[in-house]
Amino acid sequence: MQISIRHTIETTIGEGLPRAVQHLLLTPQSSPVQDVKSWRLEAEGMDDATGFIDAYGNRAHLCTLTRPASRLTIFAHGIVETADRNGVVGRLERDPVPALFRRVTPLTKPQGAVVEGFRAQPRTGNERIALLHELMARVGEVLDEAPAQSQVQDGQSQAQGQARPVVAADYAHAFVGAARAFDIPARFVTGYLVPEDDAAVALHAWAEAWDDGLGWIAFDAMLNLCPTERHVRVACGLDGLSTVAVRSVPAASAGSAETVEITADG
Repeated sequence: MQISIRHTIETTIGEGLPRAVQHLLLTPQSSPVQDVKSWRLEAEGMDDATGFIDAYGNRAHLCTLTRPASRLTIFAHGIVETADRNGVVGRLERDPVPALFRRVTPLTKPQGAVVEGFRAQPRTGNERIALLHELMARVGEVLDEAPAQSQVQDGQSQAQGQARPVVAADYAHAFVGAARAFDIPARFVTGYLVPEDDAAVALHAWAEAWDDGLGWIAFDAMLNLCPTERHVRVACGLDGLSTVAVRSVPAASAGSAETVEITADG
């Protein structure tokens, strides 16, 4: 499937700053599941930005701005051709060792309601893949019944008593935490999802778990399926904190906004 993406992010960083830095994780890379035909980032300071591969194998950019405007706009756009490999991503060229993704973080602590009942289940060979599919289904069952969460993807605190809708990041964090509870390397993934019908479009999140035979296998617990050609993979990390699309120093205010437009030609 050929997918055209236009993603605009506006961030407010304050007035009169002598200097600001923006760390961008907005560039997909070609892999066994996708071929990036074209991709461009447009932003203040992008012409002098430093591009590099980060510790998780992502393509990152660092923009250093002198006397930046109080409101900055980042525009990411391009065309990606995807293939349906039943979720099998395999082994990627710039990947760190899978063992790195056994590390539990505050956002990926295992949920008892998800992992209970699976502790005695085999987790090697073909049994591992079966376990991961069952965990994906169980995450969906548990979170579909939860009307709201108090945890947010970027790790910022939320006033006690406030709630928010359960989002894709919650499903991804729950799956990653469950896999790591069984000593299976798993990582948080951000990317784009071709919407169905008139559904709202935003950055999506899912997970990947390691299999010694097949390599990385993707699981979208929110949709209860292995990602298909509708998914475009952008970045991965230990959790949502390590895959934030735009990280500003000084931090951007709550006035930030973004829009995503996706069109696909099957």
